[in-house]
Amino acid sequence: PPHVANGTNRVGILLAALVATLTFAKGGKVDVRAAGRLLAPSLLGALIGASIAAELPDRWLERSLAALMLVFLGVLVLRPQRFLREGPDGGARPHPAATFAIFLGIGVFGGFIQAGVGILLLFGLVLHLGHDLVRANGLKNLLVLAFTGPALAVFHGRGQVDWAVGLWMAGGQCVGAWIASRFAVSHPRADVWIRRLLVLVLLATALDLLGLFDRLREAA
Repeated sequence: PPHVANGTNRVGILLAALVATLTFAKGGKVDVRAAGRLLAPSLLGALIGASIAAELPDRWLERSLAALMLVFLGVLVLRPQRFLREGPDGGARPHPAATFAIFLGIGVFGGFIQAGVGILLLFGLVLHLGHDLVRANGLKNLLVLAFTGPALAVFHGRGQVDWAVGLWMAGGQCVGAWIASRFAVSHPRADVWIRRLLVLVLLATALDLLGLFDRLREAA
């Protein structure tokens, strides 16, 4: 059922985020101080979002998420230089209230439905806070690790987690997270490859949410 799928998915996300965070930290790509300022709004948002998701269907989010993915795709394609810098852009520091609001909203979204929250975090960390793409990935994993735990607890409390399935999924997700994070911290052009992967993921996600793949399966 959708609610159980939504809750069970958090098991693999939590453990994969732990593996990726440790790998990024070992490579010196996690800014713990920066993450600390973002934890409170992200955690609060995740608890709110998970509480809502445990009671309501999530189908109504799909169209808006697809539109958001297409907007992000446009930014990635038309403004690639925003994602390929090697450090902070040196511009004016964003207002703390704006940062709190943005990451509270991302936390709500991540608590409600996990799909796409990593992309939202990357855009918040790169476009709003000015981090480079590799370090933004390290921060993203740490934030996902932090707010997925409370969200998982909410779903578990409502009996909406299949732990056997979740742990099997987590095995594959942890291996994938380790491979990807090792590549990200060691490859000299990791930011370029991350951007390319983001383009593919955004395009595929938007098309899926808009029902294109379902129509193709029905036609076949």
